[in-house]
Amino acid sequence: MRFWDASALVPLFQLESQTPRVRDLLFDDPDVVVWALTRVELMSAIARRRRAEPRSGENWLTVRQEILDTSGEWAEIAEIETVRENAERLVATYPLRAADALQLGAALVPADGSPATLPFVTLDQRLAAAAGREAFPVLGPD
Repeated sequence: MRFWDASALVPLFQLESQTPRVRDLLFDDPDVVVWALTRVELMSAIARRRRAEPRSGENWLTVRQEILDTSGEWAEIAEIETVRENAERLVATYPLRAADALQLGAALVPADGSPATLPFVTLDQRLAAAAGREAFPVLGPD
């Protein structure tokens, strides 16, 4: 089981340079745990791509449906109060954006006081640094 940040999931749905790397990580351990609002972040990422590259628009509905279908297989962390409290501490401690603090705050829930037992998958360098300082084994960024 691994906690996946949205940044690491995007290349599973859009071809990017990191796609082979994240596919390998998923193949090695297909048990995906995510923050309850990760799907919104994924939809936002593909919508931004559609706006930036209008020719990719025809794939929008297909990719959107793939996200909806696949996300149903993931375990979601939805303990809002706990995640919010964690994220409030994290934004005071690390230079994180709110969405990233919520991702990391959500990962602390299944880690249950032992972050070293739950790999954290992200492609975001700043989030990776914070996760590492929280004692998560970080997978993803080079």
